Amino acid sequence: MRKGKTNGMIVSIQGSSIGKLILLSILFLFFVFSLSGVLTSLNPQYRLTSSSVNHAANNITGDLLFKVLGSENHYFLNALPNESESPKLTNLLFKLSTNINLNDPRSLLGRELPGFSQFDSKIIVADAGVNYTNMPVESAPPLEVMKAESEASLQNLDDVDTENSETNPPPSLTTGDRKVVYLYFTHNRESYLPYLRGETDPNRAYHSKVNVTNIGDRLKIALESNGIGTEVNRTDVMGNLNKKGLGFAQAYQESRPIVQTAMAQQKELQYFIDIHRDSKRKEDTTGKIKGKSYAKLAFVIGAEHSNYEQNLQLAKVLHERLNKKYPGISRAVIEKQGAGTNGKFNQDLSGRAILIEFGGVDNTFEELFNSAEALADVFSEYYWKAEKVDNPIEQKTEAS
Repeated sequence: MRKGKTNGMIVSIQGSSIGKLILLSILFLFFVFSLSGVLTSLNPQYRLTSSSVNHAANNITGDLLFKVLGSENHYFLNALPNESESPKLTNLLFKLSTNINLNDPRSLLGRELPGFSQFDSKIIVADAGVNYTNMPVESAPPLEVMKAESEASLQNLDDVDTENSETNPPPSLTTGDRKVVYLYFTHNRESYLPYLRGETDPNRAYHSKVNVTNIGDRLKIALESNGIGTEVNRTDVMGNLNKKGLGFAQAYQESRPIVQTAMAQQKELQYFIDIHRDSKRKEDTTGKIKGKSYAKLAFVIGAEHSNYEQNLQLAKVLHERLNKKYPGISRAVIEKQGAGTNGKFNQDLSGRAILIEFGGVDNTFEELFNSAEALADVFSEYYWKAEKVDNPIEQKTEAS
């Protein structure tokens, strides 16, 4: 220990204290550089990113936040229902540190089983009986089917007539010459087994002639009978993929310019609907309403873009209105994002863009057309109510 005298004050310096301070500083710097080195050397999928932070934040529920705030201010606890239970800290820490939810085995299986990640979607709202075991699923066709090298011959073609034999009175409201709804088909060759002779494999339910585009034709007729001008684009997206040597996963990349061109050339377009077909079987995709058989619908919303909230709200409203008027016809509204999925589905191009699954591989066009009529009925009611709010003067003029 050294002692010195400065201006009448005695300064005492402990040599061992200086040594400890220097050692701690060196250890701290070593720790910082080591941690930085480890983080930067990790593979990209293991690094801390904004998306991983966002994923962790999504695990923090509103109930948990109120519990935390309520520990300091008991007023916040009054906002929770009486039956609300305190979260288990061990489960929460395990979930945040491993991304494995003990209440959802998909969070573990999705990493271990090939192809299981296609089930990694989030059900926003669903009809009774719909859960993660029977939610809508789209599967890619075998390569030879994708390239249409061995298409099945067709049967039961009388069912495919899209004309509506019923005569409806002229609509009281109309968009006139304006086309406001745009229908297109990213997976345009998705078809239905009842029309493919000898075919029983749901993964092979694809055809270049009879497919989901036939639904678009019937939906257009139904919408226009309710005064809503509709445009149908029947571009053979899957055929274009084959010509360019692209795979099924690039389908949205191929259909995107179709929508962009329509938006640029037809400024009056307001709603964009991508029509698909589910891979589930008849028991999950068919229902009877007042003795009439319908192909059930499902809404799929991509969550990785800024228009997500608007599109989700539109899908939820249509789902609720459909099930109120046609109980059970809409299975669910499903959100998709993350690895293994597109995450946008071209819905980032508009705040009024949705993807609708029409039935499954076993449905008939009679059931599909019944659902198209129901969707047109409910959508028209929604559209004219929205128009009345947004453009009351313009609507009054058109009606007169």
